[in-house]
Amino acid sequence: MVVGSAGQDGSYLTEYLRAQNYTVAGIERGATKALDGRIVDIRDALEVEEVLSSFGPDEIYYLAAFHHSSEDLPSDDHELIQRSFEINTLGLNNFLLGITRRSAHSRLFYAASSHVFGEPAQDIQNENTPLNPMDAYGISKASGLFLCHHYRKQRNVRCSAGILYNHESPRRSAPFVSQKVVRAAVRISKRQQDKLVVGDLDALVDWGYAPDYVEAMWRILQLDEPEDFVIASGALHSVRDLVQTTFEILDLDWTAYVESAPAITQKQRTKTLHGDTARLESRTGWRPKTSFREMMVRMVQDELQK
Repeated sequence: MVVGSAGQDGSYLTEYLRAQNYTVAGIERGATKALDGRIVDIRDALEVEEVLSSFGPDEIYYLAAFHHSSEDLPSDDHELIQRSFEINTLGLNNFLLGITRRSAHSRLFYAASSHVFGEPAQDIQNENTPLNPMDAYGISKASGLFLCHHYRKQRNVRCSAGILYNHESPRRSAPFVSQKVVRAAVRISKRQQDKLVVGDLDALVDWGYAPDYVEAMWRILQLDEPEDFVIASGALHSVRDLVQTTFEILDLDWTAYVESAPAITQKQRTKTLHGDTARLESRTGWRPKTSFREMMVRMVQDELQK
């Protein structure tokens, strides 16, 4: 069962699992596929229990998330926090409770986020880095991590978590900087747009490729014992690298079209998040397969085809 099956990660994970002959039920914004077309509200504990009982999933991937891009400013903090907890934390709680009551054999993977570290003291973060979330998304995801720990220790639920760093693909939604750059660059190449405005060109990001990361999720759930793992590329690239690589793929000189705007820069975090995947690699053998440039080539090619 993939909760959040219509999103970037959920769609790639569904394809990955079906290629391995899994029967997959996908839950996306109220609808459940591969079952009987019923409506499932993940915020309703009883509905979650019923769908777990009827489907009896061996593996559950909780990828549902409510968040906003780093360049968005929330207009209402209360509403942002409320919706973040409803989906990122309380929905997860319903599945963990449902497992204890109706589907004890199920294993669950929870997609957490590097935002749980906030602005860490360490330059490189691992599974022992203290949690210090600074925004609604990070706070709700950190709470989800603690929920997994609770059900693991107190209720013997086999729930693992992945602390995911930035991961992109052609399926990434428009507000994120990777898609913003790719779409603008393609439009500029076709003379449909004149310039691109971004934030801090020197900002460093640990960027990986989403299809690689869903394989890590699957590998984590195949382990005998549940654990938490950092899922990251382990490499840093600047926004300048992102822009330059994208424009080079299109045979364009990025400096002629790109501007940096201080107003956007002020909204971005001041501490670089950089993941250490040593535990994940040693426990599962996983390593990222796709380079930064390969990822950008695929994103540009997809946008050109569109």
